[in-house]
Amino acid sequence: MADIREILKDRILVLDGAMGTMIQRYGLEEDDFRKGWFEDHPSPLKGNNDLLVLTRPDVIKEIHAAYLDAGADILETNTFSGTTIAQADYDLEKAAYDINYHGAKIAKEVCEEYTKNNPDKPRFVAGSIGPTNATLSISPDVNDPGKRNYTFEQMVVAYKEQAKGLIEGGSDVLLVETVFDTLNAKAALFAIQEAQDELGTNLPIMVSGTITDASGRTLSGQTTEAFLISVQHADLLSVGLNCALGATALRPYLQTLKSKAPFFVSAHPNAGLPNEMGEYDQTPEMMAGEIKDFLDEGLVNIIGGCCGTSPDHIQAIAELAAKYEKVAQ
Repeated sequence: MADIREILKDRILVLDGAMGTMIQRYGLEEDDFRKGWFEDHPSPLKGNNDLLVLTRPDVIKEIHAAYLDAGADILETNTFSGTTIAQADYDLEKAAYDINYHGAKIAKEVCEEYTKNNPDKPRFVAGSIGPTNATLSISPDVNDPGKRNYTFEQMVVAYKEQAKGLIEGGSDVLLVETVFDTLNAKAALFAIQEAQDELGTNLPIMVSGTITDASGRTLSGQTTEAFLISVQHADLLSVGLNCALGATALRPYLQTLKSKAPFFVSAHPNAGLPNEMGEYDQTPEMMAGEIKDFLDEGLVNIIGGCCGTSPDHIQAIAELAAKYEKVAQ
């Protein structure tokens, strides 16, 4: 198997785009989220997209293949909400391991097929580890600043189960992404280390935070540099930013990471900002035009797309990235 660490020394790698954007195009109904697994489940499941790796793997495979056809080097697993904490909203805590194992397995099968057909362009699976729907740094109750729905230890347990499923399913990399609370991310990193120690693996780890607004801070109040300092104790493959903002708005924060991070730098921004209907209007050409500034400045080693992006966006980004030589770390 090719070593992603070595490849990143030679060229920019392209991450895939949005999974949710593509799933919406299929117009799936409640039955699609239940087939063969949850047909008697008492709670509504439509919208729990992670379940589709179990109930409609054909859909997820098609989406993965579309992104590889577009030129992506790295596929994210469809496991963004694959923790017991996030799945508790659907009373499906027991499904967490299966979601991650099968999510990685599906992505790995697609990647192996494409790599076999073109060994000069190896494809990698990034096990997607989302932020959960809880926060360790901020109270959910304005009247009780000390209240927390979960402890650090409980968060570690949830992330460890997710990490094990992703590793055993065949992930090549683990991606802790859309970090809005760095304490959650630190729990994930601790859990990943424990899981890897127990399984005897040493997969590279990517961490990607999210700057929530023009203040340049995460939701839990950290600047980009503070976020970096908080996670750089880990032996990371890359640190980066994704979601919340479009490419242009992310640029100054990527400049901070590039100047200070001892790791490769990644970015997968949204297709601009959502309109009043919550939709993304930025075309592939527009987005690639903004990302060109990243590449001209040598800011990123891994580039892809988040909310609102499609295979067309990734194709435009991949074609652009191919014109640039490697970015010095």
